[in-house]
Amino acid sequence: MRKITLIPGDGVGPEVISAAKECIEATGVKIKWEEIQAGAEVMGKSGTPLPEEVIESIRKNKVALKGPITTPVGTGFRSVSVAIRKALDLYACLRPAKWYPGVRSRYQNIDLVVVRENTEDLYAGIEFAEGLPETQEFIEFVKEKKKAEIRRDSGISLKPISHFASERIVRFAFNYARKNRRKKVTAVHKANIMKYSDGIFLDAARKVAQEFPGIVFEERIVDNMCMQLVQKPNLYDVIVAPNVYGDILSDLCAGLVGGLGMAPGANIGEKIAVFEPTHGSAPKYAELNKVNPTATILSGVMMLRYLGEEKSAKKLDSAVAKVIAEGKYVTYDFKEDPNDPSAVGTKEMAEAIVRAM
Repeated sequence: MRKITLIPGDGVGPEVISAAKECIEATGVKIKWEEIQAGAEVMGKSGTPLPEEVIESIRKNKVALKGPITTPVGTGFRSVSVAIRKALDLYACLRPAKWYPGVRSRYQNIDLVVVRENTEDLYAGIEFAEGLPETQEFIEFVKEKKKAEIRRDSGISLKPISHFASERIVRFAFNYARKNRRKKVTAVHKANIMKYSDGIFLDAARKVAQEFPGIVFEERIVDNMCMQLVQKPNLYDVIVAPNVYGDILSDLCAGLVGGLGMAPGANIGEKIAVFEPTHGSAPKYAELNKVNPTATILSGVMMLRYLGEEKSAKKLDSAVAKVIAEGKYVTYDFKEDPNDPSAVGTKEMAEAIVRAM
């Protein structure tokens, strides 16, 4: 029996996690869940949305299933999800975008995977706040060394990109492509402008690509890639990118297949992995039994595959596809009219998926 950390999160997190847990257990896989709390609910008691015991539990069990957690915007604690990735060196963010028949979308037959670098780029957390002495020192440093002017009322974020992290994430993407019989990897960058950061990423991608002669390698500038994905997404397969571009492209790809309610995710390191939906905590929908649990359930499918439980993963994925295609026991966002009275709740959709197995 495998022991797995279970983090319900807050907002709609507990509801979608409960739905996913029920569906995963219905496949017959033997799991012992170690439930532990993080997020707004524990702030009062712990003084932090991310108590140390959360990290300790994930480090011990090696695998976690996590619900969405509310992150303050602009000030306060940095993202809990980002903090977990950083603490455990979960360097690869894996974001599949697959269209399921029955999902309302402008596109069909989409099957893309975005591999996003998790540890560097603008999300590395190196920032200088407006008006602080060290910010002014940095502005003077740039003026002296680079002969460039930065307004004194600026806030500054640094974008470090290393050969080590770039090679590591590109190699992850190619290994994923090989393991899953994918045919092409596209590296996304802005090296035409950011020659000393994105340039490193592109150089690393070209180098690693030579190790995988059986897989087609392409390069795309990020703005062109956005247009390409809207115009002809079927030409692409596995997409690998630095952190910020990967963040944007993975949401774009989610939009091609029905939105974030259909977007599972995983953050993977050398020996540890955390699986979670990519949508937010949506606190206004908390405890209303309304939101779509599919992204969390599909994150569970990814987790089962990671654990080597391929039979259970296929069983659950097929049940999800069957329920969505039938269109009878689905949440409001699957309906043409969101006020359609035939829409069911989070719990009822999960129960339908269990019956479909």
